[in-house]
Amino acid sequence: MSRWISNNIFRVYAVIAVAYLLLPVAYTLVFSFNDGGRSNLVWHGFTFKAWTNLCDAPGVCESLRNSLQVGVLSTLIATVLGTMIAFALGRYAFTGRSTTNLLIFLPMATPEVVLGSSLLALFLNMGGGFLGFTGVLMAHVMFCISFVVVTVKARVATLDPKLEEAARDLYATEAQTFWKVTFPLVLPGIASAALLAFSLSFDDFIITYFNAGSNFQTFPVFVWTSNQRGIPPQANVIASLMFFVALIAVITAQVSATRRAKALAK
Repeated sequence: MSRWISNNIFRVYAVIAVAYLLLPVAYTLVFSFNDGGRSNLVWHGFTFKAWTNLCDAPGVCESLRNSLQVGVLSTLIATVLGTMIAFALGRYAFTGRSTTNLLIFLPMATPEVVLGSSLLALFLNMGGGFLGFTGVLMAHVMFCISFVVVTVKARVATLDPKLEEAARDLYATEAQTFWKVTFPLVLPGIASAALLAFSLSFDDFIITYFNAGSNFQTFPVFVWTSNQRGIPPQANVIASLMFFVALIAVITAQVSATRRAKALAK
């Protein structure tokens, strides 16, 4: 027995670690089928009611729509701006480049409570008109840009300049070289950065809570406020669906990358 354990200790550790990480997900999925009524903390029985009546809980679908709107818009804006910044930092030398690099990392290093309260103070000093959807969107774009820049910049740094030189030797213009050679090579990094930005935006609570105002609520804020009176099973359903969507996206990306690697190896 001891010999088997010594030979499989890393496999056992991996299984335990994965099980520990997936335990909250399993709890969320199981209790999405709970017939719990207003409170979903104690198991009362199995039912599909929450899955077939997703919007029965007041405010759950509205908060989900708000999270998706903010997530999609902030991802698009942050991805476009962050990609341009990443190319500028990775390809060109200019005055203030080091300072720009430092400023890009600041939102990542700053605690969210500091960032959220600072933005709240700024918006209040400007009259409070930005609190709500606009303020949350601006805040999400601000901290998502940093992650996009870091991700895309790492991809830009790995590009082989000989490929672009070969395209120019074949009389391709700068625009043709970018769209036919550079952009396809950087696209996986941009896609990864966009997925990361959307995940961070959809998941954010602290910064959103500070700047949402009184009439705007995202899904994480809805879960927090519902916790005071009992989280409805519909919240577990949405969380389970988001997990499976993310899982499918990761699996699809991995399969696509594997097929692309095999195609290039031939």
